[in-house]
Amino acid sequence: MKLKEKIEKFGGTTTVGVACTDGTVLACDSRATAGHVVASKEARKIYAVTDRIAVTIAGAVGDAEKLVELLQAEARLYRVVEGREIEVMPLARIASRVLNSQYLFPYIVNLLLGGYDSKPRLAFVDLDGTVTEERMAATGSGSPVAYGLLERMFREDMEVSEALPLVVQAVRVAMKRDIATGNEIRAAVITDEGVRLLSPEEIKKLC
Repeated sequence: MKLKEKIEKFGGTTTVGVACTDGTVLACDSRATAGHVVASKEARKIYAVTDRIAVTIAGAVGDAEKLVELLQAEARLYRVVEGREIEVMPLARIASRVLNSQYLFPYIVNLLLGGYDSKPRLAFVDLDGTVTEERMAATGSGSPVAYGLLERMFREDMEVSEALPLVVQAVRVAMKRDIATGNEIRAAVITDEGVRLLSPEEIKKLC
């Protein structure tokens, strides 16, 4: 199977991230697909890597989970060796090196790393190891639909309270047009106080 075909087969989801003035917000859906089958309606796509960094995953579930576990281990090792928490961009570069080193037998995964170190940050890591720091980004098969809303509504000076409804709505509109995006919406907020996953009730209010 060609790489492009693998991405199309396993990349069914929508994840969204926005770096605000006071924190970073992430959102995603909860549907996992296997070809034309809905394999799970409760797939987990947001993981806490450290107390102040979280990651969204899009792609092959097994690849993504192993990569998240590796990043969690690297973050713990960094804490022991350096005596402080790793920051977003250095962690994104670790993910980049792992992905690039596996270029011939790649992890089929795209990541959004959102966190708060000296300021709110959002990093996009592509399956070939490309890393870019962004203020707003989306991944997965529903990302073109999500970008349609994000490009129109995003502002550089947004606060978390403004960005949360936007990222939730971006996933919601993707659910209406992308068959591989669906079921429930999940969201997280990362500030200087740490990573907080929103409850289903909070997300319903945002919808």
